[in-house]
Amino acid sequence: MPDAILGSGLKSINYALLFFGCVLFHIAGTWSLPLIDRDEPRFAEAAREMTERGDYIVPRFNNQLRLDKPPLAYWAQAASYRIFGENDFAARFPSALAAALTALSILAWGARIGGERVGWWAAIIFTLSLQTFLHAKAAVADMWLVLFVTIAHWTGYELIENRRTKWWLAFYLSLALGFLGKGPIAWTPLLTVGAIIIYAQDWRLARHFKFLPGIFLTLAVVALWGIPALIQTHGEFFTVGIGRHVIGRSLATMEGHGANSLGMYLLLLPFYFVTVFVSFFPWSIRLPWVTKNLWRRRDSIDNYLIVGVAIIFVIFSLVKTKLPHYTLPAFPLLALLLARHWQAAALSRPPLSAVANRRSLFAAIAVTTACVWLAIALAIPPMVARFFPAYQLFQVSRASLQPDMQFASVQFEEPSLVWYFRSRVKGFLTPLNKRRATEFMSMSGPRFIILPTPVAGTLSANSPQHWKFFSTSGFNIAKGKRVDLTLVLKPE
Repeated sequence: MPDAILGSGLKSINYALLFFGCVLFHIAGTWSLPLIDRDEPRFAEAAREMTERGDYIVPRFNNQLRLDKPPLAYWAQAASYRIFGENDFAARFPSALAAALTALSILAWGARIGGERVGWWAAIIFTLSLQTFLHAKAAVADMWLVLFVTIAHWTGYELIENRRTKWWLAFYLSLALGFLGKGPIAWTPLLTVGAIIIYAQDWRLARHFKFLPGIFLTLAVVALWGIPALIQTHGEFFTVGIGRHVIGRSLATMEGHGANSLGMYLLLLPFYFVTVFVSFFPWSIRLPWVTKNLWRRRDSIDNYLIVGVAIIFVIFSLVKTKLPHYTLPAFPLLALLLARHWQAAALSRPPLSAVANRRSLFAAIAVTTACVWLAIALAIPPMVARFFPAYQLFQVSRASLQPDMQFASVQFEEPSLVWYFRSRVKGFLTPLNKRRATEFMSMSGPRFIILPTPVAGTLSANSPQHWKFFSTSGFNIAKGKRVDLTLVLKPE
C-alpha cells in the first residue's frame, strides 16, 4: 500500500510538472507581441463584447454579429479577462492552457499504450512542434479543438479496448465540447472509430459505442447553447456558421487561402502531406523513418492512430480552403506514433550504447528546440512590435483618448483598431470613405479618425489649432504591405 501511494504521488507530481511547464513555455512572450490581424483581434474583441453585453450566447465584433465560430474560445477568453484584465496576454492565455491540457492527455494516453516514457516523449514531441508552438500562443480557437479531438480519440480507443461507462461519457462529451470549440470538424473521431469497426468487421464493437444514444447526448449538450443561439439570430447562426464557414469553406476558397481553378485545386491536393514537414518541425525529420517502420510492421494501436491521422489529412486535402495549421488536430496522434516507434527502436537494439544514443538524440532535439523556441518567443516580439500600426498608433495617442469619443477609419479597417482603441473608448469603429472624413470630424462631440497619412493632409490644412495629430508607420500583415497612418483627434 505505501508503495502504491508513493507511486500515485510521484505520478501526480509528474503530471503537475508537465502541465505547469507547458503553460509557462507557451505563455512566454505573449505579453509583448501585439495581436496579429485579423483573427486574433476578432476573437479577443468578441470575448470582450460578450462580457460588456452580458450575452454569452451570440458573439459580436464591433457591434456586429460574429457567427464564424461557436462560443467556447470566447467563453475561455472572457474568463481569462476576469483574472488578468482585458489585454493581449489574457486573450492568448486560454490557448496556452488548452495546449498544456492536450499535453497531459497525450501523456496519459501514451502511458497506457506504451508506458510512461512513451507518454512523455509524445507529449514533448507535440508541445515542441512548430504549429503547436505558434497556435498555443495565439488568441484563436484551434487549441481547444485539438484538445477535445485528442480526448475523443483517446476515449474512443479505450472504448474499443474495454467497455466502461466513463469512457463512453468522455467520448461523446468531448465531441460536444469540440463542436463548441470549432464546429463539426471536431467529430472526426467518430469517423476514426467507425473506420476501425468496419476494417475489423467486429460489429460487437459498435455496441460498445451505443452510437444513437451517444450522438443524442452530444447533440443535447450542443443544443444547450445552439438552440438559444439559433433563436436569437433567427437561424442565422446555422446558415452562416455551417452554411458559409463549413460548407462554403469546403467548396470554395475563403480570404484567398486555396485555389479557385480546378487545375490548381488538383495541384494542391498533396498540400498537407508536404507542409507537414514544416508544421511538425523538428520532428518531421523522423517521419520518413517512422513511415518506413509502419509499412513493414504495425499493430492495432498503430492502425488506430494512422486512421485518425489519415482521416484528418484527407478531409482537409479535399477542402478547397487551405491553411497549414488545419491538420493540427492530427499532431497528437503523429506524436504518439513517433514516440512509440522511436522508443521501441531504442529498446530493440541489445547494446546499451545504441539505446543511450537514441535517447540522447531525442533529448538533444528536444532541448535544442525548446531553447530555440523560447529565444524566439522572448526576443522577437519586442523587436517587431513597432511594426504593428494599430498598436503603435494606440500607444502614442492613448493619453489623449476619452471614453465618450466616436472614432472612424478610412482605408484601414483591420480588427486590431477595434481591439486596441475600444480598451479606452466605449464607441465602435465606423468605416468611412475619404469624402466623408471631413464631414465626420465636423460633427459635434469629441472624436478621432484614422486614415492614411497622405489623405490626412486634407484634414490638417484647415483644422483648428486644438486638434491633435499622431502618426506612425508599420506593416499591414493581413494585406502584406507597408502602411503610414495618421490619427486626427478633436478633443471636444
